[in-house]
Amino acid sequence: MRVPIYQIDAFTDKVFAGNPAAICPLYSWLSDLTMQSIAAENNLAETAFFVPDESGEADFHLRWFTPAVEVDLCGHATLASAALIFDDLMPDRAEISFRTRSGVLKVRRDGDHYVMNFPSYPPAPREVPEGLVEALGAKPAALFDAPQEPERDRLMAVYENEDQVRALSPDFGALKKLPTVSVMATAPGRQVDFVSRYFAPNHGIDEDPVTGSNHCLLIPYWAERLGKTELLGRQVSARGGDLKCSLKGDRVEMAGKAARYLSGHIEI
Repeated sequence: MRVPIYQIDAFTDKVFAGNPAAICPLYSWLSDLTMQSIAAENNLAETAFFVPDESGEADFHLRWFTPAVEVDLCGHATLASAALIFDDLMPDRAEISFRTRSGVLKVRRDGDHYVMNFPSYPPAPREVPEGLVEALGAKPAALFDAPQEPERDRLMAVYENEDQVRALSPDFGALKKLPTVSVMATAPGRQVDFVSRYFAPNHGIDEDPVTGSNHCLLIPYWAERLGKTELLGRQVSARGGDLKCSLKGDRVEMAGKAARYLSGHIEI
């Protein structure tokens, strides 16, 4: 069997930056084991698979896999999938929709940006679990999670400034032992409204380059704190990525660019 595969760097306008995602467009699903094995073989933060949606709810049914697990929500692989569809499959469309584990997600074109509409998960204060400060290597000013998030398995550690976030050097072995799955670190930015990093060793990703789904928490938090609904965010990982962010009531929008790196086939 030959399965088409593309690799697209999301939240950037050039290759070797942003967050790389693999995308496999299908006519029908492969087995879950096969898709998980492909994601493990790719060894990228996410591999996305989509098929035409027969439910009538959306244009496509979209699923995301890390090298270790299937996840409920992923931003950069959604943006990369949309970029592929807009460029190759539906060049005349201005908007497309995906049925996912997190409901129907819409993506539209806006010039050279792709704008994703995702659920908003306003964060609430959370007690610092034992071992977190030692695992991160620096104590945050405050800690939050999102009560509305289905799994409620990621934490948001807020620091006082960008330099503290950039300087973090977590102990990933220690992070794996914590009851929560993943941790984002965030702070006010010097040239943007806020910066962030994301650590998810229990998902098979020590540090994710650019994480769209985190902005379901980051956008409502920073919108309230800064008193504005239009924001610029930057994930300050080694590859880095920029996001144009908007709070739209109980939804958030995040916009980014995409750069195609690879087109080919998998032989299985």
